[in-house]
Amino acid sequence: MNDIENEKRKESENSEKKKKVSKKPPKRTRKTQGQMIQEAFGLGPTDIQDVEKKLFIVRFLDYFSEETLDFIFKDTILNRYLAQITTHMENFGITREEDRLLKQSFDSKKIPEIIQKLKNEAEELAISKGVKNSMDKRLRRLTLYLTLPMFVPIIISFFFPEITYFILPVLCVFCMLPQLIRGSIVKKWLAFKEQNKNQIYSDNREDIMILKSFAGETLDNIRTRLIELKVPLQLIKFMLHSQDYDNLRLLTQKNIRGTMQYFYSFDYPPGVEPFAIPQQLMQYQQQMFPEKKTVEKMEKNFIVLSNIRAKDGIISSFIPTLKDKLAEEINEMLNNSKFSKATMDFTSILPNYSENMAIYCVCGEVVEISNIQICNWKDQFEFYLFEGKECNCGESVYALSLMDESTEIPEELKEIFQS
Repeated sequence: MNDIENEKRKESENSEKKKKVSKKPPKRTRKTQGQMIQEAFGLGPTDIQDVEKKLFIVRFLDYFSEETLDFIFKDTILNRYLAQITTHMENFGITREEDRLLKQSFDSKKIPEIIQKLKNEAEELAISKGVKNSMDKRLRRLTLYLTLPMFVPIIISFFFPEITYFILPVLCVFCMLPQLIRGSIVKKWLAFKEQNKNQIYSDNREDIMILKSFAGETLDNIRTRLIELKVPLQLIKFMLHSQDYDNLRLLTQKNIRGTMQYFYSFDYPPGVEPFAIPQQLMQYQQQMFPEKKTVEKMEKNFIVLSNIRAKDGIISSFIPTLKDKLAEEINEMLNNSKFSKATMDFTSILPNYSENMAIYCVCGEVVEISNIQICNWKDQFEFYLFEGKECNCGESVYALSLMDESTEIPEELKEIFQS
């Protein structure tokens, strides 16, 4: 009987534990700027989403028009953009007359065909100048060619450990060489773009102006819709690569490697008084926009410190790995993170930072760290964000790192943090 009573008591205790676990409140998820605006103004679920999709279309068309050479020999990436744009346009115009007109303009101007034509023209020009593949492909091939020989001294040291000390300098050279050669390739590519940008424009001016005119129509469509919804225009901020559009208010601008980036909000039409920002959004405004602006600046120069040795927030060794291809995913991760200044200083966090163990700019120079933030992703995962001072080449680099090598990485972020 005692055994039976003990068993029942254990079952009862286990049942109580399960109830307590089930009552644990779910972790808070941080609302996006769009969600906060939607709730503050009582908008429908697609109202702000449509604005964001249209801004995506504008930003792509504007960037493609200004930097067509960045898309040569990148069929997969361009086709992905075109598929997104076409899908968005198909979904517009179902209920609003203004959106139907926008869709008709998209079809009549044959926007996808013009984009493909411009890409083909730019590729023909590049081939005539001796460029036969994209810079990304050249960098991947370079990394492969330089990484494979590294395994030879490693294998040798495994069988002959007594010569490890002689092999270490060789490995250091192999570690630094890719960064230096990468910087040289990037410089040559930037010079090539600068030399041929005007020719791309002069040879294809009519087609580029069609893309610009449609981008302008889309911006006017967005502004009209925001005014209909009585959303304060000063809440919507975005970045473009040119000043070719009307009805925008320039907030700031930045020169990145000779390319200008312009940060805008919409200007109010004559006779329309600016809408007041609701009180519930005022407390978020300073929090939202600086983070958004930071992400706008960090379009692709992300480095992740991989193969780290780190404990209690102190990083003793690492290998910097460029993650430019995951820029969109990293931007999204940062948008879903809270930021706080690191309590330890730079020399405490990276005590061995030197030319032999450093973060490098895309030009090959050692990055001087100006700011260290602790990022908290969805209240689930903390990591470092290192902000580099602007390099002499005009570029800025941002590095991400675990704070402890034993930290468990969420499944959604493993592609970013794992080498």
